[in-house]
Amino acid sequence: MTTRETDNRTGDYTESNDRLTFMTDMEKCLKRLEEKGYTDQFKVEKKLLLSLTDAKKKYKPKDVKAVNFYRFEGISDPDDMSILFAIETCDGNKGTLIDAYGHYSDDDTGAFMQEVDINKKVSSRWTE
Repeated sequence: MTTRETDNRTGDYTESNDRLTFMTDMEKCLKRLEEKGYTDQFKVEKKLLLSLTDAKKKYKPKDVKAVNFYRFEGISDPDDMSILFAIETCDGNKGTLIDAYGHYSDDDTGAFMQEVDINKKVSSRWTE
């Protein structure tokens, strides 16, 4: 029996898979998050999360929740990885934090995020 004879795929797909096509690259993901109100941008410095849009806003890990995150891999280089966090703060501020993933990640950002409550939203298809 050849592979062609055992291949049951019809080529007709009526339902999407769990991978959301609008989240396949970081630019599209950032745009989608901004549409959902995640308009601030953050960076970690001196063990605090700093708002890049309002320099007065600084947060400790206990004041921050990562409500979702997305990992991206470079098209031509698998070592070119990054992670995007959707962040909500205790005062209702919503934004994003981006870091390299793996070997090139920022140590301060990694240490900060280890103290943050991190959630990953998954399709209800996998939780039922």
